[in-house]
Amino acid sequence: MKVQEDIDIRSLVQESFRDNLSTVTKDGKRKWIYPVKPGGKWFNYRAAVAVFFYALFFITPFIKVHGRPLLLFNFPEGKFVLFSFAFWPQDFFIFGLMMLAGIVFIALFTNAFGRIFCGWICPQTIFMEMLFRRVDYLVLGSANQQRLIAKAEWDGKKIRKYALRYIIYFILSFIIANAFLSYIIGIDELKEIATEPIHMHIGGFAAIMIFTFVFFSVYAFLREQVCTNICPYGRLQSVLLDKNSVVVAYDYKRGEPRTKYRKEQKEEDGDCIDCNACVNVCPTGIDIRNGTQLECVNCTACIDACNFIMDKTGRPRGLIRYDSESNIAEGKKFRFTAKLKGYSTVLLVLLVAIVALLITRKDVGGTLMRTSGMLYQERGQDSVSNLYNIKLLNKTMHDYEIEIRPEGFNGKVEVVGGHKIRLGPEEQANATFFIVKPAKDIHDRKEKVKVGIYHNGEKINTMSSTFMGPIYSTDDEE
Repeated sequence: MKVQEDIDIRSLVQESFRDNLSTVTKDGKRKWIYPVKPGGKWFNYRAAVAVFFYALFFITPFIKVHGRPLLLFNFPEGKFVLFSFAFWPQDFFIFGLMMLAGIVFIALFTNAFGRIFCGWICPQTIFMEMLFRRVDYLVLGSANQQRLIAKAEWDGKKIRKYALRYIIYFILSFIIANAFLSYIIGIDELKEIATEPIHMHIGGFAAIMIFTFVFFSVYAFLREQVCTNICPYGRLQSVLLDKNSVVVAYDYKRGEPRTKYRKEQKEEDGDCIDCNACVNVCPTGIDIRNGTQLECVNCTACIDACNFIMDKTGRPRGLIRYDSESNIAEGKKFRFTAKLKGYSTVLLVLLVAIVALLITRKDVGGTLMRTSGMLYQERGQDSVSNLYNIKLLNKTMHDYEIEIRPEGFNGKVEVVGGHKIRLGPEEQANATFFIVKPAKDIHDRKEKVKVGIYHNGEKINTMSSTFMGPIYSTDDEE
């Protein structure tokens, strides 16, 4: 009876964690987190993933396929390149579908495996925990040493350590900012900014410095606040996760009731010895034993810390592990739920639509519009013409000589200023032309008309617009 009362009281105390943030003190001040340096099997796996990410992040801008960068997000020019496929504003619906498919994939992945993206793939976590946090351990020392130096008075030693730390932070932020900008403006333009006089690239140099200070501020001051308070992804867990989601979880059935370590463990004792190793190593300052929380980024640091303690105390590993609430509470293994099936179906439909659009996408696109503010022009007694403006976009790295021909009607096309339109690689061109139709073929005030876009005699696209004209009666024709 006494044991049960102790468990109930402890449960009430533990529930108080929901009343405050792990990074804010009771008086509302910022609580700085100084996590113990992690280590173990899962940390080694994450370190390998981080090295792969760094290589990918810094090498990708130099990779080109058919003269195009592998990835480019040029927002100023409205040009996006994904795996050497160029997308322009005219292709925004394809790019939008890709972004939507990415969101659905994240929702699917989160529902199945929790916030694993944050701990293993998110650049914020990878740079913070695997790079900038390493600088802290190298320059300031262990977690306890960092805590002591933070509380100490400012003297020569503290100034030197913090100055060295922030200098390294700034250099790393500058390197990251350059790599990040190369995905926006391209590596070639970035090289020009780096090698040519600053006065020739004031805007580009300003962008580099702005991004540098942004990254420096994030990793020097915001740190875990990005994950716990700024990023909306953590809050999405409440609607994406369920009891079948596999997350970093504490096996409370095995661990409770907690007792201090003793060699002769009683039968009613839980395996958790309340050492707080999992809390001390957490980069967001939470206690995983309280259950899944939005601050948890699934970094697995608590798993390694707990496994180390279990090894030392002769208990089996896995008190904290990847598992679902259903499996811990009821022994139900992971299953493909109706929610997962729904997400998978939506994702499959989106992928099929994207592939179909990519396959049917034209190499030369554009828009065709009848010149606004102008009606038809009568040419003698037997012909009527309309004036059109066409805007063409070459989505490839090849040259095109465009010829415009009538499609499905008796008439001709007269291009103003020349017969053919020249398009260089990834260039845009505007042209004006007349469509001339015999008066006897006009039966409505407004008709649909199509023209073919040809290159070397091969039709590469078809565009349509409207044709305005008078209606000739049968008596007039006779």
